[in-house]
Amino acid sequence: MVRVPPAIVILGQNSQPIAKKISAHFPGSQIYGLIDRTSNTDINFSNFGETLRELFATETPIISICAAGIIIRSLAPLLSDKRAEPPVLAVAEDGSAVVPLLGGLHGVNDLAREIAAALGVQPAITTTGDIRFRTALLSPPQGYYLANPEDAKTFISNLLAGAKVRLEGAASWLSESNLPIAPEAKLTIRVTEKAIAPTPDCLVYHPQIAAVALTKISNIEPEIAVSFVQQVLEKAGLAAASVAGFFALKDEMGNPALEAVSQYFKVPVRFFNLSELVELDSTEFIENKAAQLALTAAGANSHLIESDRPNSLNCAIALAAQPFDARAIGISRGKLAIVGTGPGGAPWMSPEVKEILREATDWVGYKFYLDLAGTLREGQKRHDSDNREEIDRARFALDLAASGKSVAVVSSGDPGIFAMAAAVFEAIDFDAKPEWQGIDIRVAPGISAMQAAAAAIGAPLGHDFCVISLSDILKPWEIIEQRIAAAAAADLVMAFYNPISKQRNWQLPKAIEILLQSRDPKTPVILGRNLGRPGQSVRVCTLGEFQPQDADMRTLVIVGSSQTRIIPRKYGDVWVYTPRRYEK
Repeated sequence: MVRVPPAIVILGQNSQPIAKKISAHFPGSQIYGLIDRTSNTDINFSNFGETLRELFATETPIISICAAGIIIRSLAPLLSDKRAEPPVLAVAEDGSAVVPLLGGLHGVNDLAREIAAALGVQPAITTTGDIRFRTALLSPPQGYYLANPEDAKTFISNLLAGAKVRLEGAASWLSESNLPIAPEAKLTIRVTEKAIAPTPDCLVYHPQIAAVALTKISNIEPEIAVSFVQQVLEKAGLAAASVAGFFALKDEMGNPALEAVSQYFKVPVRFFNLSELVELDSTEFIENKAAQLALTAAGANSHLIESDRPNSLNCAIALAAQPFDARAIGISRGKLAIVGTGPGGAPWMSPEVKEILREATDWVGYKFYLDLAGTLREGQKRHDSDNREEIDRARFALDLAASGKSVAVVSSGDPGIFAMAAAVFEAIDFDAKPEWQGIDIRVAPGISAMQAAAAAIGAPLGHDFCVISLSDILKPWEIIEQRIAAAAAADLVMAFYNPISKQRNWQLPKAIEILLQSRDPKTPVILGRNLGRPGQSVRVCTLGEFQPQDADMRTLVIVGSSQTRIIPRKYGDVWVYTPRRYEK
């Protein structure tokens, strides 16, 4: 079972060193900081109670660096079913105490031990069973699943009252514990991959040892694939909880049927190249790629227990000698997220973008934009490139994702506005590499430069507007001229990207000339430079006053319409807005 990264919640800046130490131990975790009292956190919040309740409702493990009382009071209204409680812990501000509060059925004590070990202290575990038996029957270690947790409380109470237990099946975490094991005991703990009906006097643990391989699934509907896997497991007498993962050939990456099976059984799907499969000695399975896949995934000393071929779908199941983590085998479906960091640094990024950046294995982008994205966590790689290498950068990122990586392509502003999102899809469209088809691709929007400039001065984009890039590198100037003239005639507010550079110094004067043919020289013009970065400036002038030297490549230019108005402010500044109503 994949562990959800925890949320680490702090209320003051003094807690940040401990928070960072804990976060470094849990890849993918995020630090939540109270706004105005913390800085340089992943996510800001203004209401502690609401934030904790939102995290709790989404079953996110919570590590809160504060007093236990405030956590308990905040979550008290939600406490009704302990089977649905995620781990919740309180950690002292100086790291001297780690107290598990909730989530006994979901490994809170084990999580407490991990945090305490990272901080060099002893966890304050009070669960009697854990202390006496040196094992947690309610929350087995990774690789094991308790089939009947509803019977566990009474079962453990009986053990604490002096009952003995018989152990059937092999599991070192049980055999090496302090459980009162006796061969003739009435209580039983059974470790088995088989689907058996548990009883109140028998706790059943399913080890995740089954590797399920699927091939030839291209034309199978997702619901049919799920149903078929259920039938195969039933035929083999296997518990669904014993499945460690699903395995397929790399050319099936992205298949909706595989995604549906993985989501339904809540285990990962992993991929192999054909050349990586083990050779089979048995002539019965020599041409069965599913059998080869299953045995390759299950590893040494595994054995095949099922191989089925209904119609075009092939399925095989192999059992490993021990529980295994499917995430460490083969490769995952590659992910490619094109993210916008906004015009500046971390304060401009959406929570979605921050989460993608934290979870990605690789960052790809122009060096300046990667610097704005922040610092890498341990294990992440950064791939810098020149700002003019968009298509090559897109191809590189796609190849990286096709190898099973989780890649973040970083743009400033919004990635879909004159930025890397279009470059990625352009590469996919024109190169048409088959291995790119299986990548999970998403675009995470950011605050655009025009939004930042508009917000800094008021609301100049309050009515109809358009956006035009003055760069003629990728489109002819004749088209740009036509669009400026058409937008001016339509009386649209215009936002100009890439207004001028050392190599392109005549386009902006020409654009001003075209605008003045149909637009009043008194039309407001906003010049936003270095938006969201050190040295930010936002200046207002009129179209008649506007000179090309007023802008550079880091300037966003907004030219108002006939309706755009300037409001003088008390101490010399102005607001600029375009009314929502249009009056001729």
